[in-house]
This record gives sequence, C-alpha cells and structure tokens, in this order.
Amino acid sequence: MQYSMGIDAGGTYTDSVIIRDSDGEIVDSNKALTTYPNLLEGIKNSLEGLDQSYLEDVKLVSLSTTLSTNTILESTGYPVALIMAGDYLIPDTHSITNYFIAEGGHGPNGEETRPLDLDGVKDYVLQNKDKVSAFAVSSYFSIRNPDHELQIKELIKDLTGLPVVCGHELSQDLGAYNRGITAYLNAQLIPITDHFIETIINEMERRHIKARVLMLKCDGSVVGIDEAKEKPIESIFSGPAASLVGAAYLSGSKTCAVIDVGGTSTDVSMMSNELPELCDEGAIVGGWQTKVKAIRMETSAMGGDSHIWIKNQRPNIGPRRVIPLCVAASKYPELIDKLKLARIPSRMLLSENIQPTKYFIRSGREPQNELSPSEKEIFDKMGDTPVSISEIFIDRLPSPVFLDILIQKRLIQGIGFTPTDALHVLGEYTEWNSEASNIAAKTLGRMTHQSKIEFCQTVKKEVVKNMVIYLMSYLLENVHPDEIRKVIEGNSHTKFKLDVPVVLLGGPVRAYVDDVREIIDAEIILPEHSEVGNAVGALVGKGIKRIEILIKNVRKRTKANITMFAPGEIKVFMTHLEAFEYADNLGRELVLSYMGESGLNAGDVRIEVTRNDIAMHGDSLPIETKLVFVGIGTPKREVNI
Repeated sequence: MQYSMGIDAGGTYTDSVIIRDSDGEIVDSNKALTTYPNLLEGIKNSLEGLDQSYLEDVKLVSLSTTLSTNTILESTGYPVALIMAGDYLIPDTHSITNYFIAEGGHGPNGEETRPLDLDGVKDYVLQNKDKVSAFAVSSYFSIRNPDHELQIKELIKDLTGLPVVCGHELSQDLGAYNRGITAYLNAQLIPITDHFIETIINEMERRHIKARVLMLKCDGSVVGIDEAKEKPIESIFSGPAASLVGAAYLSGSKTCAVIDVGGTSTDVSMMSNELPELCDEGAIVGGWQTKVKAIRMETSAMGGDSHIWIKNQRPNIGPRRVIPLCVAASKYPELIDKLKLARIPSRMLLSENIQPTKYFIRSGREPQNELSPSEKEIFDKMGDTPVSISEIFIDRLPSPVFLDILIQKRLIQGIGFTPTDALHVLGEYTEWNSEASNIAAKTLGRMTHQSKIEFCQTVKKEVVKNMVIYLMSYLLENVHPDEIRKVIEGNSHTKFKLDVPVVLLGGPVRAYVDDVREIIDAEIILPEHSEVGNAVGALVGKGIKRIEILIKNVRKRTKANITMFAPGEIKVFMTHLEAFEYADNLGRELVLSYMGESGLNAGDVRIEVTRNDIAMHGDSLPIETKLVFVGIGTPKREVNI
C-alpha cells in the first residue's frame, strides 16, 4: 500500500495528514502547536502523533508554510542588492536598503531604448559582493525583451558566483518596479527557504521516508522542491491557498466559497471549476506590492486567538492575537490562581494591554538589537511564566508604550481571553483548560453587566457575523462591509441567498455552523477532517502552469509587423493568423514541457486557453491579442530511489 503526506505549518497549529493513494482516503492526521521561529520542532511534534507504521510507505510529501510570509513581515530576510536597468522612479516611501539604477532598458515592443551600462553594473557588484547573499535584477520591459536582465545576471555570476534572481523569471506582468521588488524579496528568501527544505528532507531521511517533496504556492498549485528553492516568494500566503484547495477536496466541490477560521484571522476565498480565483494585482505582503499571483482573498483580523478586551463596558475583539488563556493554563497551571486574584483596573486605565485577564510572557526570541532602558526594564521582568501588567509596573501607574514595542518586535507574547476561550465556557470546544476560560469570562462578564454565559454568547455571535460579513464582502466586491453589516443586523426581513456551497474550515469551526445557517441562506458544508484541511490542501494541490503570450501589430515607420512576445522568445510574422497558430502551439508545448520537468503526469494534463483581442473600431484584425494558457496536472506519486 502506498500513501502521501501533507504538512501545513500554520500560525497556530502545524497539521499533518496521511492519505491512501489508492482511494484518496484520509487514514491518519494530527495537530501540534506551531513552534516559532523554529518551525521544525512543531513539524516533528505533529509527525510524532501519526501512526509511524504508515511512514515508510509514504511516497509523496507536500508542504505549506508561513516561513516566507513571516520572514517578509518581520524583515528578517538575508541582505540583498537590487539592480535596475532603465528609467525607474523609486517611491519616496520605499524601504529598499541597497540598490543601483543603471542606464539601459527596453521599450514596449522589445526594442532597446538605451544601451546597458555594464561597466557601472560591474563597479556596483564588486563594491557590494561581500555585503550581500544574493542579487536581484529588473529592467524596463524585460517581459518584452529580457536581454539586459540576462546580461547583468551573467556578469554577476562570473564576478561573484552568488544567486541572481531576475524579474522576468518571476512575472510576465507589466510593472518594472514591482517586478524588481518581487525579485528583491525572492532573493532575500532563498537561503532561508533552502535551509528549511534541507532540514525537512533530513528529518524525512531520519524517519526513513523516501518520498518526492513538493511545496504549495499561493495560487493553490504545487511545485517541485527545486523550483520552490528558486522561487520561495511564491509560497507567501500558501496557508490560505492550502485551506481553499483542502476545502474543495474534502467537500467534493468543484465550485465553492470557503471560510477558514484560523488563529489570527478569518480568510474567505473561492474555488471556481476546480481552479482558485486569483487576484488581478499581485499579492501584497508587509506593505510590499509584488507581482506574485495569489488567490483572491478577503481577510479580517478576527480569529480564534484574537484578544477580547473591554473598554466602555463593551467587548472588543482583536485585532491583536494572543495565546488563549485555556491554552496557556494547560502549560502554566499557576495562571489559574492569578486569574482568581485578578482585580479590575480603573475604567480610565482600561486599554488593549491593561485588562484583568491579560498576561505576558517571553516569546523565546532574543533581542537582535540593543534595547532602550525602558524596553530592557520591562523585558528583564519577563520570565518563563506569565506575568500581569501590575507585576510589570509594580511601583507606578502602567505606561504600556514600551510593552507594545516589545510585542511588535516579537520578543514577548500576550496571553488573554479569546473566542476559543468563549467556546470552552459554552462547552462547544474543550481541547484545553476550561477552568481558566470560565474564571476570566466571569470577570469580563461583570465588566459588561452580563453573566459569563451571556458574555460568551455575545462574543460568539460577533464572530459569526464577522464570518458572514467578510464572505458577502468577498462575493459583493463593490459593497463595503459596513453596508453588509447593516443588512445582517437590521430588521428589513431580508436574508442573503447564495447559489454556491460554503465550506467551513478550522479547528473550532464546528461550533459556528448552525449560527451561520441562521444568517445566510446557503448550503453550509462542514467536511470530515475540516480541522486539518490546510494539511490536506498542501497535499492535494494540483500542478498548475500559466503561460501568457502577446501578439502585437507593431508599426515601424510605414511597415507593419506582427510580433509575438512569449517567455524567452520574440518572433515576427507576416500575418496575424501565422502568429496566432505559432503562439497556440508554443503555449501548449511550454505548458506540457513544464509539467514533464516538474514530475507531473503529462498524459493527465488539461490545458485551458483564453483569448482577449483589442481592436480599433472598424479594423478587421486586432491590434493586440493576449493568449493565456492554463495547464492543470496531477503530481506523480511514485518515487525513484
């Protein structure tokens, strides 16, 4: 018997699942807390909970991970230099630390606008080769003609031997600066991703797992491990993509909307005819606008671990994430006594950090830079057990500004009441220590003039409304969430009706199913194994390759040429029909070639082609034709040892 294994290292949990290849049945799964920043420990813990007898027969392992996303968000990537050739306008708000703009670049028809200043590039490279781990390269209109990028890449390789990432290798979309940013971020991630993947492979060898390794991309497709190492930027937001793909697989739905309730956020996305819906623009991460194709997603900062805090006798949910009290008390039993003795602060002092049920603990990370005296004073009062705000500021009124700074630097973590705690009080999810949740709910309920049950029901209703609001906001793109909330909370005798099924994913999401059904008229699906849907998605993602080819009627003085721009090729034709036929064959060949090189079943590849023509009024032939080829294949399960 042969099996496949999926692993998702998410923000809160690391999930693993084993699927029997013969019938697609899930035979085992496990969840473990994610260990950050060292993800490997969480992965080991998750694998330890599986039936080890299956592992020697696992022939395919597929991963999704938060590694790339967190690295960009925390600015912990390796040092990189960005070289741009052309008339680049750099925004004043940019945060690129090392870059050089050289003479060069091409025009929209692939013609060279200025000769490339290779001497200037050479001087810059020699000055910086010992300061960086890689180089990123972007040139104007490299998607029409990548010659300048390729010349710079060859020069850097000869001078340094360091990795070089070109913008045209990552995106075929217009936008030279954002292609450069994409290459810049990708170069930062290469050493980190390479180390992570090699560590995973070593762990597999230690467990005698001889399998092919794949990684899920943020567009819901999987790639071989070599490509994953070369293009780690494409794994940002692979967690939400894994949720979407896993939900469709578990529910058996080719078209469906998905609500994934995670620890930090609630994400909504959609699958249409077995393909994820993608955003028109590239993914934005950490304030960087990239050219990476990612799933279209509506996200709210309300998840199972969102902090619930009181101000003006009303509960607020999020946006910050904390360790749920029920989880913390399972690890630190002394927290129970602290909760029992907690006093309610003055109403004037109440804030997100000053709460009777809020505690703090070191994250396990050490400071990378010197702390200010105030930061160091607070950090030194932290230990290996939770402390309250009154224990930190024992001799003066609280001033939590520097506490916030330490949280933002991820040196300390908050512990507090969350929607997960509310479900523990209501008895609808009891994975952890319910006593801590009950004590805190009684305190917070008293602050809002409610019983602990009433308080937790209020929290639960708000979480459900949030899920539905962002679902409808996703489907009704031009309608603001506030307007949707008015419909849900109003007395207008109306109800949203959906003609696609809605699949729910997430550990405690079972508790919300009936409440969601009360608000919207739709088929609500809670599939079996929904709690490990991300790991399933990491495994069952298909191989997807998108190729874009442009045919343009290019006029040069009095002569017209039909020019085709394809990845790695520019070709001129006499007629539009000749160009179209050549492009159609080339696009299909490129898709099939990629599928074969990536270890996908070439005989099982489906290719869909879309054509978009732009024509002047009255002209019989288009001035521009864009062909998009989408190949969909299934990863091979066998492995050659």
